[in-house]
Amino acid sequence: MIVWGGLYYDGSYHYLNTGGRYNPSTDSWTATSTTSAPAGRYEHTAVWTGSQMIVWGGFNGSYLNTGGRYNPGTTVGQLPAPPARPLADTNTRQCGPAAK
Repeated sequence: MIVWGGLYYDGSYHYLNTGGRYNPSTDSWTATSTTSAPAGRYEHTAVWTGSQMIVWGGFNGSYLNTGGRYNPGTTVGQLPAPPARPLADTNTRQCGPAAK
């Protein structure tokens, strides 16, 4: 299991750009790399491709049209190419192919 990002509030907002990998067989956590990690955010979307985690969108004081990918095999974060079209500035998540 991989977790990343989120919001910490202690009287002011802190948008996190850190994460961890959980190994259930050893009941242990390993920190994810922050090299080239995208800006901290919460309410983002994350998907597992089978080899890497893609993070996109979210909010950190404004709605984001950016993201990154994390490959636990290399432990280096990489920024993906921007989308072909801008995403709407809403909390709505689109599933499936884009409307034509």
